[in-house]
Amino acid sequence: GTAVPYRAHIDPRRIAPLLPDAFVAERIAPGMTRLRIAGMHLSDLMGMEVRGMPLSSVIAPGSREALALHLVDLFERPATLRMELCSTGGPGRPDLRGTLFMLPLRSDLGDVSRALGCLVTTGVTGRVTRRVSERAPRRFEIVDARITPVRADTERGEAGTLRVVAGGRGTRLREPVSSRAHLRLVT
Repeated sequence: GTAVPYRAHIDPRRIAPLLPDAFVAERIAPGMTRLRIAGMHLSDLMGMEVRGMPLSSVIAPGSREALALHLVDLFERPATLRMELCSTGGPGRPDLRGTLFMLPLRSDLGDVSRALGCLVTTGVTGRVTRRVSERAPRRFEIVDARITPVRADTERGEAGTLRVVAGGRGTRLREPVSSRAHLRLVT
């Protein structure tokens, strides 16, 4: 119902197919964020647990200043951020391409200081990579970046810019689980 939702309004069950690629970043200073929650794909890319690390750790040093400027726009406008990334391969390491998408979120205090993000990578075959068996860490150069301001008219109750898109990435989203089914026994 608002242009920028609260962090608490994000239901992980609605984005289940993307959870390995998803993360929540927290703004710690202008242009700097740290990963609060991160899916296993980011840990696989870096070869270690990435929670608590700066988001810039997955970006090559030459592109970190550009990332910082884009993060300032993401939180201060607020805006959505979409970046096309490339990690050059080497011996035993194929080239990787990636798309990083970040959506602004409000903290419990109401300020825009969180972001829901997703980093999806593809290998040379164009197939989506989940488990990266090549040597880690992999760092990405920014090839292209697009900032899209979140529309102010959504604050007045009109259609929002952040919405669930069914069929994203070739997967079907499940129907929302009833409010009583929080735990499920798998045998």
